[in-house]
Amino acid sequence: MQGANAALTSRDELQTLATVEIKVNGTAVICDCAGVMFMPDSSVLVVSDLHLEKGAAFARRGMMLPPYDTAATLSRLAGLVARYNPRMVISLGDSFHDRVGSQFIPETYRDALKTLQQGREWTWIEGNHDPDRPVGLEGAWAQELHLESLVFRHEPTYGACDGEIAGHLHPAARVVRRGKAVRRACFASDGKRLLMPAFGATTGGLELRHPAMRGLFEPSELVAHLLGRDRIYSVAFSRMNG
Repeated sequence: MQGANAALTSRDELQTLATVEIKVNGTAVICDCAGVMFMPDSSVLVVSDLHLEKGAAFARRGMMLPPYDTAATLSRLAGLVARYNPRMVISLGDSFHDRVGSQFIPETYRDALKTLQQGREWTWIEGNHDPDRPVGLEGAWAQELHLESLVFRHEPTYGACDGEIAGHLHPAARVVRRGKAVRRACFASDGKRLLMPAFGATTGGLELRHPAMRGLFEPSELVAHLLGRDRIYSVAFSRMNG
């Protein structure tokens, strides 16, 4: 692992990337258009809903999907770990698409994960798809993790929960401008809680107006940070159409 000075942790360096810095419960976090969150003050990279081996999980049920989702997801993740060089990575649940995914993952992909883990702390958060500790992989295992003013868990807690960082719902937002609609995965935050976008190559999204999102945010404070090709587009929920 490179020295800490090599990591992209300064505000000046991060401003050159496709990112936006916000505060959640008083803690500075950086949302990257690649779909990861970085905590510059503690050098922690957060990724949610990798859903590794989703294609294999479907195949075990007789439904054929292109079998390249794990390779694509790990390739993107490796690039981001190299960019930020974090001291810790938090995988925020549903890291594998089902509870046997880590057991049967091909050795090539297992070795790729082990390489990413070398020289840094790694925490797997329990997900609803993968409720068991990953087989044959290092890292801590927890239902939730408290760090700075934040608490990391897979499924959001309905009602007030200041500082919660969660995944599970795969937030997406739809914006209409000049008669054209654009729908993108997004980070969603009202300054108290943040929902992470899904990182997995074949994951879908749930729009912020979906009933499952009710009670999670203060609507007047909610902002969707949409993932563009090379930048973040931040749009207040109150300005979204329909």
